[in-house]
Amino acid sequence: MARITLEALKHSYVPEPKRPEDWALKEVNLDWQDGGAYALLGPSGCGKTTLLNLISGLLKPTLGRILFDAKDVSQATPEDRNIAQVFQFPVIYDTMTVYDNLAFPLRNRHVPADEIDRRVRDIAAMLDLGQSLNNRASGLTADGKQKISLGRGLVRSDVNVIMFDEPLTVIDPHLKWVLRSKLKELHHRVKRTMIYVTHDQTEALTFADRVVVMNNGEVVQVGTPIELFERPEHTFVGHFIGSPGMNVLPATRENGGISFFGEKLDVIEDARAVAANGGRLEIGVRPEFVTFAPAGIPVDIGKVADAGRFRIVETRHKGQLIRVLVPEGDGVPSGSAYLAFDARHTHLYSDGWLVK
Repeated sequence: MARITLEALKHSYVPEPKRPEDWALKEVNLDWQDGGAYALLGPSGCGKTTLLNLISGLLKPTLGRILFDAKDVSQATPEDRNIAQVFQFPVIYDTMTVYDNLAFPLRNRHVPADEIDRRVRDIAAMLDLGQSLNNRASGLTADGKQKISLGRGLVRSDVNVIMFDEPLTVIDPHLKWVLRSKLKELHHRVKRTMIYVTHDQTEALTFADRVVVMNNGEVVQVGTPIELFERPEHTFVGHFIGSPGMNVLPATRENGGISFFGEKLDVIEDARAVAANGGRLEIGVRPEFVTFAPAGIPVDIGKVADAGRFRIVETRHKGQLIRVLVPEGDGVPSGSAYLAFDARHTHLYSDGWLVK
């Protein structure tokens, strides 16, 4: 296992990058602790797979350094970095048995036969493959084949990091939940450093202790799932995390306070901290922290969508959409109503970034 440090890491697929848009990965500085479970989360094209391939050694960085336990491995091969990688589509040997697939990386490293047998059977038991060890891999379902890919990464005790590049894409929704839970359980048992790349917030938030949210080639926030939900550092994080995402509303400074279309709001962040540079001001508040109230912001009630344990109510104030989450069993006003925002969870943003 290894502590992974990224220092001023940048990468471009353009031979001589000059413009900001030439960089697939803008400057990244990260420090991941030995044995942690991390996720790289963001939309397609945000740079997360580029970052994963730089860490694994499949790409060499344009600028910056990659350190494993303080040793610079920026130019080292994947083999020298001693990493295991699980890809989006399972990479297995169809003609081999499940046992031989799991044993393959150990045999390549000349591990003694009795040690191979012990590790293969331990990992097979963890992945519920014990009954299939003597079966040909070609006869397995898609999730069974992906379990073999996971197992080949886990069977080695000498890896510095195990990396997963959207490993559950080809798995059906129910089995995704099963494998995701199994992967979290395995991390607790084997305590290896794991990095999981995904565009699915549910996968990231249920697997990782800390999540790196990326957009347009840069890291916009690193935090625990609770931190990302309750205190987004950027409006993008507020939009991307949560279903539905955070309400982001236009705001202005008025009489030393913050207003939304003339309605003064209680915002914990001190409005005086906002630089008087003409930056765009916005209020961010999640639908979970908006409630109907006897008085407050007047709104018109629009569409109501039933989402099981709650309903998503669309309201509008002077044309601005504000979503409200109403718990199952609570009433929804008809026609018009008033909204109140929970001041503890109402945040002020300037040009997209949280005002601190």
